[in-house]
Amino acid sequence: MRNTQLLSEAASDYEVVRQNLEYLRQHWREQPSLEGLAERNGLSAAHLQRLFMRWAGLSPKAFVQALTIDHARKLLRDSASVLETTYEVGLSGPGRLHDLFVSHEAMSPGAYKARGKGLTIRYGFHDCPFGRVLLMTTEQGICGLAFANGGEEAEALRDMRSRWPEAVYLEDALTTGRHVIRIFSPAAWKADQPLRIVFIGTEFETRVWQTLLKVPLGRATTYSDIAGHIGKPSACRAVGSAVGRNPISFVVPCHRVLGKSGGLCGYHWGLTRKQAILGWEAGVNAGPEAA
Repeated sequence: MRNTQLLSEAASDYEVVRQNLEYLRQHWREQPSLEGLAERNGLSAAHLQRLFMRWAGLSPKAFVQALTIDHARKLLRDSASVLETTYEVGLSGPGRLHDLFVSHEAMSPGAYKARGKGLTIRYGFHDCPFGRVLLMTTEQGICGLAFANGGEEAEALRDMRSRWPEAVYLEDALTTGRHVIRIFSPAAWKADQPLRIVFIGTEFETRVWQTLLKVPLGRATTYSDIAGHIGKPSACRAVGSAVGRNPISFVVPCHRVLGKSGGLCGYHWGLTRKQAILGWEAGVNAGPEAA
């Protein structure tokens, strides 16, 4: 119950943070002050500071720094070698733990070609640190995770159902809710209790999604590096399409794919949310020292 309450508070905080992110996306070069942001929100500087710390584990100042192009370039450092060596890059702590904690498998390409026919997919909407989240599961594991702003849940569900239109869908928030805390609460990331996910896509898409799982929290990669890793160096555009169709957002970190210059590029669930996730992950990596 306590963890559920914390996720609900995080979702509420995200609405305020999201509005500030829209502003910061346009004005980050000006390095807005805490007092200036607080005034725009009609809040005290102390209250806004506490809200950011509670939501992301970062102060507004540190969060702005996490949105800069310099930070993005640091995330991209050695991105190709990170894919090749996976976790043998000296990472430790929650950044490494998050990615070791996911266990994945893929359904046969036939399941995708059948447009989900024969599958039963349970789904439910829940609060999470990035607004509302739609979680979808099969007997094999989690097959879908999508985001929605308040009031946009129906559109998110239509979008996800269109991927496997012949499946049987059952609303079952009790079942899906068991996974939400494990996904969005770093304290629940346990390598000895892996989160089971299942890929339903083409063989090419599955290879791309499996590669995304090799990008540790606190790092990033590019479309060209992914293409090279899977042995298709000229398939950057196809890789981009596969990344965009990643059905298990956040867990399979398509948000960690950036342009070569550090630009955010596209994100199916919105660039503001992509920035929010990267900033949140910076807070997870920084730990309690973030300021």
